[in-house]
Amino acid sequence: MKRLLVVGAGGHGKVVADTAEQISCWDLIEFVDLEFPKLTKCGPWDVVAKDLEELTDEYNGADFVVAIGDNKTRMKVFSDSLILDFNPVSLILPTAYVSKHSAVCLGSVIFANASINVNATIGRGAIINTGATVDHDCLLAEGIHISPGANLAGEVSVGCLSWIGIGASIKQQIKIGENVTVGSGAAVVNDIPDFETVIGVPAKPIEAVHF
Repeated sequence: MKRLLVVGAGGHGKVVADTAEQISCWDLIEFVDLEFPKLTKCGPWDVVAKDLEELTDEYNGADFVVAIGDNKTRMKVFSDSLILDFNPVSLILPTAYVSKHSAVCLGSVIFANASINVNATIGRGAIINTGATVDHDCLLAEGIHISPGANLAGEVSVGCLSWIGIGASIKQQIKIGENVTVGSGAAVVNDIPDFETVIGVPAKPIEAVHF
């Protein structure tokens, strides 16, 4: 029996599991979550353990994907899990477009109607959410999240653990640093340094915005 273990039984986890069902590569999809055994179901799927380590004997060699929305936590769990005897996988929904000339690294998930164009690179453990677009020659580092409906023009780079909010737009050739937060609906027309939060149209550092 081919099994997929989804780490993280929250709302994002449900979308990940549903994506996996539509890919139809696994006979059984189950969750692990720190709330087990208090939590035994995530939607229609069973929660079977607190973490992957509890299942190393029974589920030896099973596939896994980390479905935790927080970028930093997701990448820590992903990295810690690589030393166990499980296989990290990426999930790409059939309705997404991913150019055969792009690269999607392990542990990433790409949801409905997302588009990854030619020569783009998606790092480990990334989330490319519903309807997001990543145009040609973009370079997205590990642990990033491109939210639903966000649009990245060509040759944009996004550093590790950064989050691009829902409906945001990033101008071509923009460089976004590590641990950056781009607010929902923001229009980014200038480079953003590490650890910055920007909002608005055009996007500005949050401390520079007058409410």
